[in-house]
Amino acid sequence: MKRQSGRRGLARVFSLSGSEAVFLCRCLLVVAAVRLGLTVLSYNRFRAMVTRLNARQCASMGELRRVAWGVAAAARFVPRATCLTQALSGQYLLARQGNASNIRIGIERDTGAQLKAHAWLISDNHIVLGGSLDGFAHLVDHGSR
Repeated sequence: MKRQSGRRGLARVFSLSGSEAVFLCRCLLVVAAVRLGLTVLSYNRFRAMVTRLNARQCASMGELRRVAWGVAAAARFVPRATCLTQALSGQYLLARQGNASNIRIGIERDTGAQLKAHAWLISDNHIVLGGSLDGFAHLVDHGSR
């Protein structure tokens, strides 16, 4: 069963237009580089590299959707591409185009003894990556400015 779904995923990749395929490859490189960077460097040090891009403008909904699609699709091919890896990747891609965003970090409420953290990418009050904020307590936002 898993093999068939893998084939369908690959068939989808091969059915992309040229510009979509190029963007997906770019996202794959960024997600892989962020994953490696988070392995080698601390989160704060790696995040500082992204914030140097000094992004200030708001992205269009189309650009936010494109980044969300590209990062989520690329993350399927990168082992251990966590929510934090994806959020940083999306923030980097947006910042390269001058678009501001925040990484929001929160913890799940009522988990008992086990602490579960999650990261989201938010731009202009729109959740780009990470899903719903429901059930999580907000800890901190890290902006791209």
